[in-house]
Amino acid sequence: MTDELILTRPDDWHLHVREGALLRCVVPDTARQFARAIIMPNLKPPVATVERALSYRDEILQAVPEGMHFTPLMTLYLTEQTTPEEIKKAAECEHVYAVKLYPAGATTNAASGVRNIKEVYPVIEAMEKYDLPLLMHGEVVDTEIDVFDREAVFIERHLEPLVQHFPGLRMVMEHITTQTAVEFVRSAPDTLAATITAHHLLLNRNAMFEGGIRPHHYCLPLIKRETHRQALVAAATSGHPKFFLGTDSAPHPKGAKEAECGCAGIYTAKDAMAFYAEVFDAAGCLDRLEGFASFYGADFYGLPRNTDTIRLIRESVSVPETIDFGGEIGVPLRAGGEVHWKVA
Repeated sequence: MTDELILTRPDDWHLHVREGALLRCVVPDTARQFARAIIMPNLKPPVATVERALSYRDEILQAVPEGMHFTPLMTLYLTEQTTPEEIKKAAECEHVYAVKLYPAGATTNAASGVRNIKEVYPVIEAMEKYDLPLLMHGEVVDTEIDVFDREAVFIERHLEPLVQHFPGLRMVMEHITTQTAVEFVRSAPDTLAATITAHHLLLNRNAMFEGGIRPHHYCLPLIKRETHRQALVAAATSGHPKFFLGTDSAPHPKGAKEAECGCAGIYTAKDAMAFYAEVFDAAGCLDRLEGFASFYGADFYGLPRNTDTIRLIRESVSVPETIDFGGEIGVPLRAGGEVHWKVA
């Protein structure tokens, strides 16, 4: 049995850190484990310009504890007002690495998202031209579509045409949740990859209803059936370079999660690598964790692999019931329980 892992320092290819006091509380959790992270742009107002992205980057860097090295990789929020000129400007900026597509209303702060993807094809064409990756929240939002089917319908309606129309465009389908997504990404050209969260690897949809409604297990896309969870685990632990780590860690204060209309998002950043280690350990694939966490994402984005390392040790550690979210209370994944690995 392996009780210690030395890994090339990993990266998080999908992360929410919010703003203000909350940001200052959560950035250190990521910086302790990850060298870099793709930062989501769904703020109010959205991070839709290079100027706004650079300002947001400065705020994040100011929250990194002294002595830690962490690089935020900025993204732009794709709106129906985004221009090809702004895409060119982003591609020329050394700190902007991708553009994020949110279907309007799909998740937290997605009201400024795209209503008709074909309307922004000229902007996506510019992304292909300037080699700026497109990151996707891969769900449709039509009310007539069952909420558990939204990912599969997005693939059929939108992702298949995008792959066909833009063969040179690098794309990432983020936080995939279904066997359908796994199979599509595997069969697609090498320009398409996917991130997988810890919570979608650890939980199936029963976790939202154990003994009652569990709002701290509510996220978007929703956690799915056990068969889908197993498909995600198989993909993540397969050693296939199209699948890599993206936590989608999404902090919300306890009151916002437990409200009459609660927010979607699970906070996993504090114990992210411990959660992933548990998954790979249970699958008997600890030797493949480094590729998933440290290599494949960097390779897809065309960035150098990190040269420093982290050490994981097998040890049970208590997860606090609550944590500080900038003067408010936050509830992390597995609050009050234990994780069975830790970053030394």
